[in-house]
Amino acid sequence: MAYGINRFLTTHTGSLPRSDDLIRAMFAKEEDVPVDRTALAAKIRAAVAGVVKKQVDSGIDLVNDGEMSKPSYATYIKDRLTGFGGTSNTFVYQDLAEFPNLAMRVFGDPGRSRRRTPACTGPIGVGDPAAPLADIDNLKAALAEVRTAGAFLSSAAPGVISLFFRNDHYPSQEAYLFAIADAMRGEYEAIAAAGVTMQIDCPDLAMGRHIQYADLTVAEFRKRAQLHIEALNHALAGIPPESTRLHLCWGNYEGPHHCDVPLAEIIDIAFTARPATISFEAANPRHGHEWAVFERVKLPEGKIVIPGVIESKSNFIEHPELIAQRIARYANLVGRDNVIAGSDCGFGTWVGQAAVDPDVVWAKLSAMAEGARLATKQFWGG
Repeated sequence: MAYGINRFLTTHTGSLPRSDDLIRAMFAKEEDVPVDRTALAAKIRAAVAGVVKKQVDSGIDLVNDGEMSKPSYATYIKDRLTGFGGTSNTFVYQDLAEFPNLAMRVFGDPGRSRRRTPACTGPIGVGDPAAPLADIDNLKAALAEVRTAGAFLSSAAPGVISLFFRNDHYPSQEAYLFAIADAMRGEYEAIAAAGVTMQIDCPDLAMGRHIQYADLTVAEFRKRAQLHIEALNHALAGIPPESTRLHLCWGNYEGPHHCDVPLAEIIDIAFTARPATISFEAANPRHGHEWAVFERVKLPEGKIVIPGVIESKSNFIEHPELIAQRIARYANLVGRDNVIAGSDCGFGTWVGQAAVDPDVVWAKLSAMAEGARLATKQFWGG
């Protein structure tokens, strides 16, 4: 295990509950209401300090900033890159098309309904190089007050940026992806250079199948996914694989998900990405069975998996023994040193998202820590 600890470590996907005060300020910023930027920066810094302490108190080993500075894990890039403007993108979720009433409920989420995804209308460049540095500084200040096994910060992958922000400028999808990759490289490298694990968020490798590329066959989608990985690897070329981890998911919304591409159809492609560690949904009812994929697929040398062992859209608090069983399934198949316990996805993907009650979130994370302790006794003794 990269972290050198003889036990199952715990982590999560990235976003965590924000305070009502911070949510109001972030909503105002998204809606172009004048906001005191100095006051907002202070709120964010305080929120990061608080959320890091809560993670540690809940038993989480590999912590982050909770994405406190971001309106969402992907749309934040509109505030950091240039070249985006005009009308927002529209999305058709293939699985929700059959259930229009449910679609209205999903898209009516306070956070999702406020998201802004302007198209790419010009050459992409870096508009705010200081923003990731502020994230790093806030996290490091919070880490100075606690003891952890490690920390990470999340960044959007070129592929997921291309999903949310329509290309109205570049001559091809390939040119668009590599332009994004070149622009995002500085953020990725800054995080890794700070000694913080850089998590690259890649829902495009799974969710993209039933949204961005719903009209393609699986074979055609796999080719597009490979192109997304090529652009990502281009951007990560200067970062050691062990300093990065990748998260893929099928969309953090409570939908039917019956159009999700199976993990077995994409896992080999995901393993070609540079990051040494890969996290994925593994607890929810649509993907909870896919641990069996690893009965047939060998984990590549040097890779670590972070299967989700708690759901991110349910207020059920998973029993620690169930969590331990989920960890054990993967440990038995890929080796105990190659498994870290995680969540399916984030608990605050969009500012204002509240599918899981904030207090329940922390209880779920604590249950995960207890489940990891039970699994550790099973595999290491003590």
